Amino acid sequence: MAACHAGDAVVLGEELEQYQQCEAVLRPEMRKKSEQNQQEREAVLRPQLRETKRELDMTVHFIGAGPGAADLITVRGRDLIGRCPVCLYAGSIVSPDLLQYCPPGARIVDTAPMSLDEIEAEYLKAAADGLDVARLHSGDLSVWSAVAEQIRRLEKHGIAYTMTPGVPSFAAAAAALGRELTIPAVAQSLVLTRVSGRASPMPNSETLAAFGATGATLAIHLAIHALQQVVEELTPLYGADCPVAIVVKASWPDERVVRGTLGDIAAKVAEEPIERTALIFVGPGLEASDFRESSLYDPAYQRRFRGRGE
Repeated sequence: MAACHAGDAVVLGEELEQYQQCEAVLRPEMRKKSEQNQQEREAVLRPQLRETKRELDMTVHFIGAGPGAADLITVRGRDLIGRCPVCLYAGSIVSPDLLQYCPPGARIVDTAPMSLDEIEAEYLKAAADGLDVARLHSGDLSVWSAVAEQIRRLEKHGIAYTMTPGVPSFAAAAAALGRELTIPAVAQSLVLTRVSGRASPMPNSETLAAFGATGATLAIHLAIHALQQVVEELTPLYGADCPVAIVVKASWPDERVVRGTLGDIAAKVAEEPIERTALIFVGPGLEASDFRESSLYDPAYQRRFRGRGE
């Protein structure tokens, strides 16, 4: 290492002192310049930030539109439709009568022929315009509504959403039958299920045979095209004389009911074919009449809302 002489140290000390003096002079100026640059950047970005907030200051309202009849939508669902300037609905299964609740001038889009990407584009367009969306799905949102994949895409974009429940199709179908589906000591469980289709396969463990082995009442959705399969898989479990009821387009003006048994229901449907929008009920509770009454209203049944007898 080279030796450092006293003269060199003096020169270095002077240079360091000069540097510190220059830094003391320049630091406030540099700080001021930095603050100016920051202010300029904020001035440029602030409108963009406001625009982004405006774009996302909207909500997609998923609404269970009920089984069909326009007056079977919930009050909340109806009111949300009336407040949204954009309405998306699946025209193939949602009654057009529900569109009467849309506000004047609303943008109404039938999503029946659209792909998920195209539906997503509608959400993004509404977000860009700061417009709330009423997204109508038939029945209730909790089953077979296909909202899960839509919600996943909304979350990716940071778009807010709500979910409003609706009257499920099985409830409207039970009303069409004039039946309660849970009968004391006969049937206390209701299984909502379907069969595999092109849109979505069934998990291997979720089969008609597995559910049928419980003896519960089955409400089989989206399966009218597979009626023969339903009969073949359930007859060994329930017996050929087990009641079956098929409700077509529950609550719609052209609602239809076909009653029979596992032994004859296929022949009855063949006489008047059913193409779609039908629900198949199978179970002994569908025609049970000689059943014990529930203890709920028995005079001897004590509960908190009754006075306690001595």
